[in-house]
Formats: sequence, structure tokens, C-alpha cells
Amino acid sequence: MTSIMDLPVDPSRGYCNSNSIYYSKRRPLYLPQDEYLNLPAFVSQQPHTGKIAFIDFATGYKITFPQLWNSVRSLAAGLADMGIKKGDVILLLSPNSVYFPIICMAIMSVGAIVTTTNPLNTAAEITKQAKDSSSVLAFVTSELVNKLADANLPIVLISTMPGFSQATTNNGDSSVTRSLVDLMATDPAKAPNVPIKQDDTATLLYSSGTTGLSKGVISTHRNLISMVCVLISRFNLSTTSDNSFLCTVPMFHIYGLAAFACGLVASGSTIVVLSKFELGEMLGAIEKYRVTYLPLVPPILLALTKTEVARKYDLTSLHSVLCGGAPLSKESTEEFISKFPSITIMQGYGLTETTAIGASTDTQEESRHYGTAGMLSPNTDAKIVDPDSGLALPPNQRGELWLRGPTIMKGYFSNPEATTSAMDENGWLRTGDLCYIDNEGYVFVVDRLKELIKYKGYQVAPAELEALLLSHPEIADVAVIPFPDKEAGQVPMAYIVRKQGSTLSEATVVEFVSKQVAPYKKVRRVAFVSEIPKTAAGKTLRKDLIKLSASRL
Repeated sequence: MTSIMDLPVDPSRGYCNSNSIYYSKRRPLYLPQDEYLNLPAFVSQQPHTGKIAFIDFATGYKITFPQLWNSVRSLAAGLADMGIKKGDVILLLSPNSVYFPIICMAIMSVGAIVTTTNPLNTAAEITKQAKDSSSVLAFVTSELVNKLADANLPIVLISTMPGFSQATTNNGDSSVTRSLVDLMATDPAKAPNVPIKQDDTATLLYSSGTTGLSKGVISTHRNLISMVCVLISRFNLSTTSDNSFLCTVPMFHIYGLAAFACGLVASGSTIVVLSKFELGEMLGAIEKYRVTYLPLVPPILLALTKTEVARKYDLTSLHSVLCGGAPLSKESTEEFISKFPSITIMQGYGLTETTAIGASTDTQEESRHYGTAGMLSPNTDAKIVDPDSGLALPPNQRGELWLRGPTIMKGYFSNPEATTSAMDENGWLRTGDLCYIDNEGYVFVVDRLKELIKYKGYQVAPAELEALLLSHPEIADVAVIPFPDKEAGQVPMAYIVRKQGSTLSEATVVEFVSKQVAPYKKVRRVAFVSEIPKTAAGKTLRKDLIKLSASRL
């Protein structure tokens, strides 16, 4: 990837006038060039002095690094015995677990492909993904096995208890089933040595589908290895220091899988795993295991800021909070810094299609550029493109963010039309995000292009109205969506969660907004709800609210 040192680039903002490309201001990283290299091999080969790889907070069960790699080889040997071969797709349906990384890395080490799914998905959604991805095998917990009743797949049950031989689905059919523990008892010396290229597919994760149908994102071993290199550099992880991360984010998500289920162990860091989020358990885990890094989504960070429960726990080991999913407001950032002055806030922006890499703030000072997603990640280029004219734009002008770099996906699985729509022939990914880059090289995400509200020909960004509404002292959470209108086309509608004890009215909300925005941006409709539906990564599910609003027509 081109360095800003090789071109006539303004170093203060990373922008090149001659080609209208923004280049990362971060130090370029050396990435492995070996043609034949897979993610598990890369991670396992990194030298470090770490002792414990994973800890299950619920049970205290610990997996050392030697145990981790021995288990990966044993499971790889077991998969080979089952006939799993390079290119096969294997579905993983499980909450966070210390077995999740073993399964993922064993699958990848035999050249097979991991496709994960949200345990909260319905049986129909999971079956659709299994068929769409052409999965040949599923790893699943006993609590979730019924969701695979119609998938017609052989099953490996994830359990610490050996002895499973069969599982019966709801329709009475019996599928060939093995126990994870049984497979992990296979002789590790029998693990196959499969030639795997960096450009071979490693994962097939499905995008959230917040603005359309979910699509399978093809990520290669190179994508994942590049992501790991960026993370280790970003957190400045020394291979001799005692770092620990609390995994609160779902491992089925690209960030959780690439970082916490696989990548960060390359630095010798310890990953403490929470199977499900609960604020008290999170705080207890930080205290008990002296956690140094805590990944969060904005709603959890806000809850941590506002609760007094945190005072009961020793959080002195914690020096960094990693927040992603949506930009933090100035108020949220300063409130957190005021309450936890010794903890650095780091923010990040990425998509499944970019292997969770794109932009980040890496220091407290950078995070105080309020509302920013941060500066471009190392080895990453960007363009801001006018959606109408297709012209690349200079700093401080809004357009669609295009990204190019080693973490960009190969394409969408079995969907060449969607791939062509998302990527051009030069490797640029059209993110679908309306953004601008300022004079210092900071990326600001204004909104999703597809979510812009078209009011009488004017474009209204829901995120702008949401930020304004969140500044109201009686509003806890909000989402703004387009509502059909015969005269205007669409009008902004706000779904609002009141703070406890509030009697905020629709008229008060409408008046609050109308005093502070242009007439075409006014909120025209308001509904009060108990919570805003969101993805596991903390992104608002506007499509669910749009469906809800349609029922009001």
C-alpha cells in the first residue's frame, strides 16, 4: 500500500491533490509476504512470554498457550478424520466460549472456512445461512441444537462432557453427531499439513443486514492476518508485557472473531471470556483478573458511566476502553473521562467487509476530536466520493467513504452482482457511509447513505437528529427513521426512550428539535418505546423500526 512519503501528500491531513486520495497518517506496517501462510500458523508462530491464553470467567477454567495449540491440532486431526477438507464451509453456532477460538482455528488450519451466526437468530434465519453458505457441518451447543432442526447437517456438540453420540432434531430425524471433547481427544500428531495460501478464504461472515438482505462476506487469511497486525500495533502490545482483554463483544462478529477468538493471543495476551454480558459480571471480571483492555459498545459505556455500582469494584488495572459501533458524543466522552480519569478511551470504525478495520482513535487526545471515527488505519487508503457525480472530493466535503487496503474483503459469496456493486476494479470498497475527512485527517461518519431521509428533495441525516435529541436531559436513547408522507415523500420520525421518571411529550420533543434545525430537518412524528433495537455490535436496527412504523400507517 502506498505510503504518504512516496507522493506529494499534505502530511497534516494525508490528502493528495493530484489523485484525490487520502493516505493513512499512521506508520505503515510490515505485513507478512509469504504466499503460503494461514491465520492460525501466523498467530502461533509469534514469540511471546504469555502463559494463559483464555480464561472462562463463569468457571475459572484456564487454557494455557501450549494447551491451546495442542487442542487446535487435535481438533484439526479430528476434522480430517471426519472427511473435512480444504474449502468446506463449517457453521459455528455458539455464545462466547473458551472453545470458540479452538474451533475457529482448527477449522482454518485444515483449509476449511468458518461461518458464524448469531445465537439469537431464528431457526429459519440460521437454516437459510447454512444453505446459502453451503455448510457441510455444524458446531453447536446443546442449548441451541434445535435451531438446526431443518438444516440437515451433521453436528458436533460443543460440551465439556464427553460421550455424546446422537442428537435428535424436532422433526424426529437423527443426524450424525460427535462431541467436541471426543474430537479433541484425537492424536494431534495426525493433524494434516494442508497448503493454505494467504489469499484463500478463511471466514464467511454475514453482514448485519441493517439496510438490506444479509450477504456472506468472503474474508481471506491475508485479511485476518493484516487485521491482527494492525491491532497489535494499535494497542502497542509488547510480547513481554502482561496484557489482558475482557471479551464482552460477540465472537460470532468479525471483530470478536478476528481479535478475541484468534488474533490477540499472538501477543501473548490473556483473553477473559464472558459467555453473556451482565454489568456486575463484567466489573467483577476486571477486578478478579486485573483486566487491562475493555472492549465496549456505546450503550455499555454509557451504562458504566452512569452506574454507581462501579465504585464497588477495583478497576485500577484497567487503562484502556475500546469503543466501537457508533461515534461517542462530546458529552459521553467527557462524562466518562471525568468519572474514570485514568482510563483512556479509544474508538474505532470498521465493517465486516473491511475485517473490522478502517479508522480509529488511539489516544485520549485523538478521542477528544469529538464525533470522529478516528484517523485511517495503517496501510489503508480512502476516497470521499460524491454519490451523484462520482467525483472524488477534497477535505471537509461530504460524500461516500471508499476504502482500499489489505483488510478489504474478497467479495460477497455467490453474489457477483452485489460484489460488483460494492467494489470497483481497483479494489476500492464503497462503504455506503456518508462521511467527510477534516483538515487533520480525521474521519467523520455522518450517516448511512441508504438511511438518509429524503424530505421534499432535501437530504436529512438521522444521525444528526439523533445526536441533537440525545442532548435533551430527559432522553436516554433515540433512533430516527424515514416515515412515508404523501406530500413530502418522507419525514423524520423519532423513536425515543425516556429517562426514568420522565413524562416527556411528543409536542415537547418536536419543539425542542424545531428550535435548533432548518425547517426541512424538523422531526414530524414521535413514538416512545422501552428500548431501541440494536445489533450485537451496538448498531441501531432501523429496519425493525421502519417495519414498526409501517404498522402505524
